[in-house]
Parts: sequence; structure tokens; C-alpha cells
Amino acid sequence: MINRTESRDRTAASPARRSQIGVAAAGLIALELLFAVLYRFRNLETHVIGTIAVGLGAGVIYFLILYGLEHSPDHRATLWLILLGAVLFRVTLLPLAPTLSSDPYRYHWDGQIQLAGYNPYLVSPDSLKIGARVTPLGHRLPAHGMPNIYPPLAELVFRAAARFLPGTIAFKLPFLLADLLTVFLLAGCLHSSSHRNFRLAIYAWNPLVVVEFAGTGHSDALALAALVAAILIIRSRIGVSTLLLAASALLKVFPVMLIPLWLRRAGWPRSGVSWAAGFASAALAAVCFWPYRSALAQIPVTLAYFSTHWQNNNASLFSVLEAFSGSADWASGIGVGIVVALALWAAARRIEPERAAYLIFGAILLLSPNAYSWYFTWIIPFLCFFPNPAWLLLTILQFLSYHTLIRYGILHEWHWSPLMISLTYIPFYCWMGWRMLKSKGTSLQQGLKSEEQF
Repeated sequence: MINRTESRDRTAASPARRSQIGVAAAGLIALELLFAVLYRFRNLETHVIGTIAVGLGAGVIYFLILYGLEHSPDHRATLWLILLGAVLFRVTLLPLAPTLSSDPYRYHWDGQIQLAGYNPYLVSPDSLKIGARVTPLGHRLPAHGMPNIYPPLAELVFRAAARFLPGTIAFKLPFLLADLLTVFLLAGCLHSSSHRNFRLAIYAWNPLVVVEFAGTGHSDALALAALVAAILIIRSRIGVSTLLLAASALLKVFPVMLIPLWLRRAGWPRSGVSWAAGFASAALAAVCFWPYRSALAQIPVTLAYFSTHWQNNNASLFSVLEAFSGSADWASGIGVGIVVALALWAAARRIEPERAAYLIFGAILLLSPNAYSWYFTWIIPFLCFFPNPAWLLLTILQFLSYHTLIRYGILHEWHWSPLMISLTYIPFYCWMGWRMLKSKGTSLQQGLKSEEQF
């Protein structure tokens, strides 16, 4: 009798499970068609209005897909469709030359001048008359008047890529592979989670992730891959996990805020494992910095110059703090204080690493003076664990930030429109506020019911 009941349950669930396959298949086709449109544009800067429209349209489809996946039972075939789509979308945009951002050309230049024997922390494109110092569209390299500020492990990757993958498209390959590695690592992290397919699609099919990593080739993908790998093994191999976290911070600085939590979870200061992991991480940093040791005095000067001259780029709460305080330094100091306090609180409480990353990176993005669109890829892997719809919306609305390229392409002036920034952030903050009020209202109702029962 029990077996017959289970058989009927599986039969009844079968149409619902098949509906998830239909949602995934239809979504895969729809998103691929839109990414194919971006491929047909070739130069996304000269078609920036169309690119923004396609990005927002892909976002609408993305939300419909996520809704369908969340509200249907998981099917193994859907998982394979999600992985297939993740690969297909990225391969479609890989042949595009970077046009939405010139940062990948700076990566390439840094790699080229290292092969010529120069230290990228001591020279700038303006001071060194070698290598390609303009993009194919004629734009000068970003921060062309100052030395590099990318972390040392990233610089070593740029050097290797310049040696073995010198072409513009081939140079993006390490970042594409790191992005795909993140997809498969997340599949492993989410193996036992409910609604696994829905959660995996949050990252694997996010249009911003696909465009920024496969289409443009931002190096942030390297740090995310190392960070997700660190989270995957933190509960079983804390020492190796700490090394991976250190590598992530040496690829892009933002994961450094998680190091106190990792050490505390390893048992610091009473555990020998925590001390060994800490010393091993410091040794890894020393090895990565060693080829650039002659620039150790220059690096703080460059960072200070950057923090002074690069501000209010697609920023949200930083702009509010600056307006109220009347000082960019105060706004930055308040933001740093909040993030550091949050990181120390997470370490003291030894909270789950996924939750810590979600909270800390979210705070960084909202309080930072510079919040370029590709920075928002930092939080997307952790939305797989905490699928907040307001944050998902914000990742899609980041396509609006490319409005700056309209004026830049015509007048070579970099200008952020207050209207576009408002359209990007106001829906996010309104949705977050509504969710908080709704949550408090639900908690209050539950409290009243408990009192009545008592």
C-alpha cells in the first residue's frame, strides 16, 4: 500500500517536474536569442542604448525564469539545462572585444610591460611609451596617469595571460574559465539545498554576470572562483580554505574583510591550525608581492591618490553621506567604519561564511565611493544562498549605469546622470524598505497571536 501511494505521488508530481524543464528550456532559448543580439552588435559602446535595452529585457526574462524554477519541483534534467545555458551564454559573448569597459586593456598593458621588465606598480601608460596605450576605439587606458592598483596575484595572472594568450579575445579566457568554475562550484555548494536549480540559476544565468565576465572580461571572476572554492571546503578543510580566501584577496581586495571570520572559525587564537593558516596566508602574500617588492613604498601613495581622485562613480549611500557631512573623507570614513565593524561582528559571532559574505559585500557595494556595474557581481554568488529579490533587481538595473558611455562616446566626457542613478537605486531601496516593514509586521502579528494563545 505504501509503495502504491509513493508511486501515485511521483506520477502526480511528474507533470510539475516536467514543467520546470519547459521553463528552463524556454528561458534558455529566450536568453540566448538576446545574447545573440549583443553578439550581433559587436561594438557594445556604439550600440550602448541597444545594449542597455537588451540587458534590461534579459533581466525581465531572467526574473520570469527564476519565478518558474522556484515554483516547480526540481528535476535533474533542469540542472543540466542550467549548466548548458551557462556555458552557451558565455561562449556566445566570448568573441566580443571589450567595449563597455577599458579595464581589460589595462590588464593587458600591465601584462605586456611586465614581460618587458617593468614593474606595473611604478610606471603608468603616460610615463612609459611602450605597449598599446589606447583601446581599439581610441580611448586612453583607465587611470592612464597613475601606476597599477590591482593586487599582486592578479598582476601575475595578467603577465601569464600576456605571454600565452596575447590576443584581445584570448586574453579574456582565464576570466571566462574562472566564471564557469564558479558556476560548477556553486552547483557543489548547493547540492543539498532546497530549490537547487532555482538557486544555481541566480548566478549561472544572471545577465550582468554573463556580460561583465564573458562579454567584457573583468578579472573579478578570478577572485569569486577562489572565494566560492574556499566556502565549499571551509567546513572540512579550514586550512586550505583560508589559503584560498587569501588567494581571493590577492586577486581582488574585497574578500580581505572575511579573513577575521575564517581565522575565528579555525579557532584563533587558541588553535594551532588557525595560526598555521594565518602564517601560510601571509607567506602566500609575500611570495606574490616579492616580484614587485621595489614598489612597496609607492603602493600606499598610489592608493591614496586613487581614493582622492576616484569618487562618486555610480555610488549610492556614499553620495548621501557626503551630502550630509559635506566631506568625502567623512563619507569614506563612515563607510569603512561600518564595513569593518560588520566584519568584526561576523568574526566574533562566527556566523556562516555565506551569510557573512552576503552582508559584508552588500555593505561595501552600498557604501563605496565607486560602485561600477561589474562590482555587483561580487554579491551574486551569495544571492544563491539568500535570494533577496531587491538585490536581484539591483544587479539587473546596473545596466542603466552604462548611460555614461553615451556622452563619453560623443564628447569624451565621463558624466553620471542623477536621473539614471535614481532609477537604479530608488527601486532597490524602496523594495528593501518594504520587505523590512513587511517582516516587522509579520513578527508583530506572530507575537500578538502568541500572547493571545498564552
